[in-house]
Amino acid sequence: MRVDLNADVGELCGQDAALMRSITSANVACGSHAGDPGVMRDTLLLAREHGVAVGAHPGFPDREGFGRRDLHLTPRQVEDVVVYQIGAIAAIAAASGVRLQHVKPHGALFNIAVRDRSIADAIARAMAAVDRSLILFGLPDSELIAAGEAAGLRTAREAFADRAYRADGTLVPRTEPGGGACARRGHGERSGGRHHLRAWRHARRGRPGRADPRNARCGRD
Repeated sequence: MRVDLNADVGELCGQDAALMRSITSANVACGSHAGDPGVMRDTLLLAREHGVAVGAHPGFPDREGFGRRDLHLTPRQVEDVVVYQIGAIAAIAAASGVRLQHVKPHGALFNIAVRDRSIADAIARAMAAVDRSLILFGLPDSELIAAGEAAGLRTAREAFADRAYRADGTLVPRTEPGGGACARRGHGERSGGRHHLRAWRHARRGRPGRADPRNARCGRD
């Protein structure tokens, strides 16, 4: 399996330029939990300069909580905010000569979609409405991956090297003891937060596919 090193960027943490030299794909904040149109453009151009593939990193519209709080949105509301965010960054990417490769939900939105099929389906519908060629990143055996496959989207299963897992395969929240495994293992921090190595492979329309030669992933949720 080939792996891709991935990070969350465009979140005004001040280390994106250094990160771009070490990663192969990036999740760019879409202006809701962090970033703005200018930051998105600058980040996309920086990724292009370093040959880094880019994806949308949509989250709850919660800048104060950095997208890590459950806003209890309905599936329809989630679909709307995800369409809005993917559409916005796709337009800025097109204007910058960059094409989006994937979508990786951020923070609370990601964690809820792992277990809540209605929210996962809303994200998959939003992706399909904007661009069916985009790859959906998610945890193995999660509702998010199942929703993507059911919608006929390509999916990428990821693993976090510096996070602790529950027995059911979900991540231990950072607010719980041991939730950030890298703190115990002495791994460094970048971009103001811990980063993760994520290994993934493709599935097309629910069938396992070949490993993508570009992508395994190190990011911040």
